[in-house]
Amino acid sequence: MRVLDTLLPPRCLACEGEVQAQGALCAACFAGLTPITAPCCDRCGVPFAHAGQAEATGSAAGLCPRCRRGLPAFLSARAAFRYDAGAKRLILPFKHADRTDLAMPLARQMARIGAPLLARAEVIAPVPAHWRRVLQRRYDQAALLARALGALSAKPVLPDLLRRARQTPPLADKGAAERAATVAGAFVVSSRWRAAIAGRRVLLVDDVMTSGATAEACSLVLLGAGASAVEVLAAARVPDPRLRDA
Repeated sequence: MRVLDTLLPPRCLACEGEVQAQGALCAACFAGLTPITAPCCDRCGVPFAHAGQAEATGSAAGLCPRCRRGLPAFLSARAAFRYDAGAKRLILPFKHADRTDLAMPLARQMARIGAPLLARAEVIAPVPAHWRRVLQRRYDQAALLARALGALSAKPVLPDLLRRARQTPPLADKGAAERAATVAGAFVVSSRWRAAIAGRRVLLVDDVMTSGATAEACSLVLLGAGASAVEVLAAARVPDPRLRDA
């Protein structure tokens, strides 16, 4: 291995600079990542700029404004990183540039941040991409993350538990209400796996979580198919712009 490392030095997963070990980030790229730890919404996991943004007392304690208005169908959601410039250096190549080697490093960070969710999970399943998108990319990035999490946790993975009943347009430029309307009814549970999730906790896996509309749509159909609970674990989370300031 030392001879191989001399001939082919280990490279940073993000910038390809030399690092000490294979599958690692250089110090600069690692410092550019923003792990999501407290304070964040107890329910949906959206990061707060400071603890004062959470309701201090009462039934809404620890919740973001959106969750105070109405709780999501999923019990909780967490993500490893804020979806900022540092995270994009990993997520975008993983999603669009055939960097499937990034699945396991990302999954390790997801497993670290989402350890309680992973421990409670009885079944792991990805948010599905439409078959046309999979054909275009040649892989489903959320399914790769789900399989990696299954390998790390020894939990069963059902890559085809959910499928998209129809293709949805990109959600990046849409507001929360439009996102919810776009994905409503877009997902169905495979009939072959209904018995496998009956009365069981499902961990739903995705690469990037934005408003939570996709996770909500998937959670509703999973609960409708008999799952006892759904939790969500993503590689990255887009911060709510309303929570950036005081």
